[in-house]
Amino acid sequence: MIATNWALLGHEWAVQLLKTQIATGRLRHAYLLTGPDGVGRRTLVLRLAQALNCTNPPEPGEFCGECRACRGLARAQHVDLLIVERQEGDREIKIAAVRELSRSLSRTPLESRYQVALFLEFETASEEAANALLKTLEEPNPSVILCLTAADADSLPATIVSRCELLRLRPMPVKELAAALTKRSIPAPQATLLAGLSLGRPGLALRWHEDQAALRQRAAWLEAGEQLLYANRVQRFAFADAASKNRKDLRDLLLVWLSFWRDVVIRNSHSAAPISNPDKDEAITLISARLTADAARGVLRAMDHSLNQLDTNVNARLAMEGLLLELPDL
Repeated sequence: MIATNWALLGHEWAVQLLKTQIATGRLRHAYLLTGPDGVGRRTLVLRLAQALNCTNPPEPGEFCGECRACRGLARAQHVDLLIVERQEGDREIKIAAVRELSRSLSRTPLESRYQVALFLEFETASEEAANALLKTLEEPNPSVILCLTAADADSLPATIVSRCELLRLRPMPVKELAAALTKRSIPAPQATLLAGLSLGRPGLALRWHEDQAALRQRAAWLEAGEQLLYANRVQRFAFADAASKNRKDLRDLLLVWLSFWRDVVIRNSHSAAPISNPDKDEAITLISARLTADAARGVLRAMDHSLNQLDTNVNARLAMEGLLLELPDL
């Protein structure tokens, strides 16, 4: 059974390019996939790994999805799939992780035709880690495919980018993604909401769909954010204290709030750009009407600053208190 478009939503051009390279034997030794979080960079690499290592491909450049290699690679659990990413609590990908992986790549694949090395969000790599990878890029092992993901090519050293084939992945049109989600048996109203929330990023839309608890948590965070606009200082500080107990959850909360305030700025400026929280359209319109453009942008800057602080050793509660003091009092 052939997996049409590698069972991906969107990115048909990238799938076709990689299929052709596999079928004609013109694979590159390294690829750089750029685009926003949730656009499908990691999933595309896993599909590439399946197409390279499937033991029963229906045709060149395809994969069966059923053999041991296909099943393991689909779950990102395979001995010849090596992943490097920033560890929880670290600000960057460290040189030790890159060196360890480079040593692993010096051997031949254990089970498959190719080893696939995936470097997630490599823009977070330290300068030393990037330099360590450069040597591996310059002396490629013919049985290794290196795949890097990053938000954009400009966030990486030019020496890294120049040694990779660049695949720029972009979000799908929201209506097109909604239609594709309905074909996967997601009810049309929810598909429309998910496509809007994700701003056309298929991976993020599917992530929301599979984690209904996360959707409910998002709704609760947005509700709390609205209520804090009408809260006094004591209430705001109490919220800051409770929210800062878990640093990771606090970061996720701020990302949700950041998306909401971006929508406020969009609506305030009368831009035609789509908002990322269509289910909060009424609240976004109300708040944007009560704030000046400078005030709305000020909140957005404050939230972005707080997120940056969380990536350092700044006290989470103090950072949150400072942010909540920046919120307008409606």
